[in-house]
Amino acid sequence: MSHMTRARYDRDVLVVGGGIVGLATAHALRAARPGLAVTVLEKEAAPALHQTGRNSGVIHSGIYYRPGSLKARLAVRGAQEMLKFCAEHGIPHDQPGKLVVATEPEEVPRLRELAARANANGVPATPLTPAQMQRHEPWVRGLAALHVPTTGRCDFAAVARHLATLTDIRYGARVVAVDRRPGVGVAVRTAAGEVLRARALVNCAGLHSDTVARLAGDEPGVRIIPFRGEYYGLVPSRRHLVRGLVYPVPDPALPFLGVHLTAGMDGSVHLGPNAVPALAREGYGWGTLRPRDLAAGLSWPGAWRLAARHWRTGAQEIRRSLSRRTFAATVRRLLPDIAEQDLVPLPGAAGVRAQAVLPDGSLADDFVLLDAPHTVHVLNAPSPAATASLPIGRLIARRLLAGL
Repeated sequence: MSHMTRARYDRDVLVVGGGIVGLATAHALRAARPGLAVTVLEKEAAPALHQTGRNSGVIHSGIYYRPGSLKARLAVRGAQEMLKFCAEHGIPHDQPGKLVVATEPEEVPRLRELAARANANGVPATPLTPAQMQRHEPWVRGLAALHVPTTGRCDFAAVARHLATLTDIRYGARVVAVDRRPGVGVAVRTAAGEVLRARALVNCAGLHSDTVARLAGDEPGVRIIPFRGEYYGLVPSRRHLVRGLVYPVPDPALPFLGVHLTAGMDGSVHLGPNAVPALAREGYGWGTLRPRDLAAGLSWPGAWRLAARHWRTGAQEIRRSLSRRTFAATVRRLLPDIAEQDLVPLPGAAGVRAQAVLPDGSLADDFVLLDAPHTVHVLNAPSPAATASLPIGRLIARRLLAGL
């Protein structure tokens, strides 16, 4: 494309998706090559209305992820950068640290493995006895714990809104068609009928990333299966029971962290999330069903293999979704003094995780990027993508600009 004049294009790069990863990518592109004409296309009327704006606001330390993986490398780096970004731009944040607590004997060896993984990833983590644990969280009970001091909190939606002020973004611009011509570039058409031509495209469409990849003519090799995470809050009179961030030992077979306790900077306490299959890609409650989304998931062989492999866990998650009593029983493993009436449903806080599932039914456990002509697709970027968004954006920018 170097022989073509810029006048042939409306923009140099189009970024599909105005979540925190798409906005961080646009920011990184402009920082790497000043003067580059970058536009973000966001289908909603504001940024960060889906995964970015519907999470617990935790800046993850990088303790959980396989050493050497993109998640491990970028989360550790991203946590430091996110705290610095928030400080520089006046976005509320802090760094209270967290406890990861083993409540059953079989979890104690997994906690030791987690400590070893933290060490491999360069994340400080201190083993605690039950007595030491209660100095941090007097009401929490467990057999052993890890204290991870570098875990932080921030408002990721506020970060995204600030990033949106640093780039050109068009709202109400849902991409419905992509025409890509190798050696020439890409043209996209929005639902409003607008056609934009660019030298390159970045697909950061989150819950719709596999769909956008197929619009561009690429087989992503994965399908997005949406999992809803639901939260309860603690009634004000019981919020003193949680001081900071308290997590269970995660199931190593799944990329979900389990129901955890999150004290917010505003004094609220969130309990959750669970992980239930959603009936739509933006299915924030059981009442939202989109047949096309459901059919797309059920037509993927990996979805059936996933269900066959984890049906017991899935059934437990659905039961917890439908029963506050069951949800409260899960919370009591960490916080024994909690009663069912202490929990207040927070339907507006529910989020949907865009989880990539492989054909064999396994869940992609790392960030997944796919390079194609004039294109980079971000096909799996759930948690800790918000934490790691600034270095993810730079990585995407480097890969895209190498071909321009």
